[in-house]
Amino acid sequence: MWRAPAFVLSVACVMLALNMGVRGGFGLFLRPISHEYGWPLEVFSLAMAIQALVWGLSQPVAGALADRFGTLRVVVLSGLAYAGGVVMMAVATTPVLMYLASFVVGVAISGTSFGVVFGPVARATPVDKRSTALGIATAGASFGMFVGPILTERFIAYFGWIGALYALAILVALTVPLAPVLAGGRAAPAAGGPAPAPQTLRAALAEASAHSGFWYLTAGFFVCGFHVTFIATHLPAFIATCGLPAAVGGWSLALVGLFNIVGSYGAGVMGGLWRKKYLLSWIYAGRAAVIALFMVLPKTELVVLAFAGAMGLLWLSTVPLTSGLVAQIFGPQHMATLFGIVFVSHQVGSFLGGWLGGVAFDKTGSYDLMWIISILLGLGAAVLHMPIGDRPVARLATAKAA
Repeated sequence: MWRAPAFVLSVACVMLALNMGVRGGFGLFLRPISHEYGWPLEVFSLAMAIQALVWGLSQPVAGALADRFGTLRVVVLSGLAYAGGVVMMAVATTPVLMYLASFVVGVAISGTSFGVVFGPVARATPVDKRSTALGIATAGASFGMFVGPILTERFIAYFGWIGALYALAILVALTVPLAPVLAGGRAAPAAGGPAPAPQTLRAALAEASAHSGFWYLTAGFFVCGFHVTFIATHLPAFIATCGLPAAVGGWSLALVGLFNIVGSYGAGVMGGLWRKKYLLSWIYAGRAAVIALFMVLPKTELVVLAFAGAMGLLWLSTVPLTSGLVAQIFGPQHMATLFGIVFVSHQVGSFLGGWLGGVAFDKTGSYDLMWIISILLGLGAAVLHMPIGDRPVARLATAKAA
């Protein structure tokens, strides 16, 4: 039962929901923490940016460790570190301590999020159902992003921001007892042929580095990171500058998560029907269009919530398609490592999106420049995915033919 694909997938959904749900509400702490210590917004923005960058840089290492030593050890250690890092955020009274706490959280997230969790899901799922399974797992993360901000906003209201962080630390620690379910597991056989012969990590890295599509995916994922971290970190603050109630900020992030459930699952299903690279192009173009429309419309509660819902449909829908392309092109054996490398670019974009959002506002008193940059990056990513060669590498094609 523990190795059944449906059970592995269910546990992966819960783990990602806890992980992303806690992280998804961090933007709600920007204003109360900054006000408490008299910090400019750039301080907390930089802390979130450090977290995102460290997460990205750590992801290939966490993926390689999971591929080499198993998911169990990586998830247990990372889950404990994640909870400890959130507690450190609650007691950090200086910018340096907040940066240190964010560093710890960033490292810990890498061992409990997509790069590591997707590996067991991909290995347990037959090839013809893999895209849908990854979409469902991403939808689990999206559900966490829906519930997380709502719970965080309530926690802050009832317990204050320090008590809220302690409550979130308890929630994220629940990932630890789930780890055994994701341990071990062999790749499911491909439809129509045997599984390919085992490949060394060095050979997998050489194969990916020689494939232009791998680098197009890596560059395109930068834009995804820039978008989601800028919006997740700064949308509540932007809404406040529009004179809207603080609760609208919490509900906007929650709606991103709610509609993301539909978008993530839908992207996974469509990725099994149509070419993933073209779907990715449409998603990035759609983001650019939604942001451009949001810029010109009046900032009423209805418009803000509609924007959040529209962005939610396009939010993590890139994840099952991007990770699915990695598995489709190179196979599932070293997926955690290869997707981890692609994810570095995502988190470099996250670092710049989160940090520059605070810098831009502190310097100009407005987020307009960041919205414009987001539109241009979305259009660029839409073009970038078009030439990706998405056929399985010769090694996989030969194994299937045999």
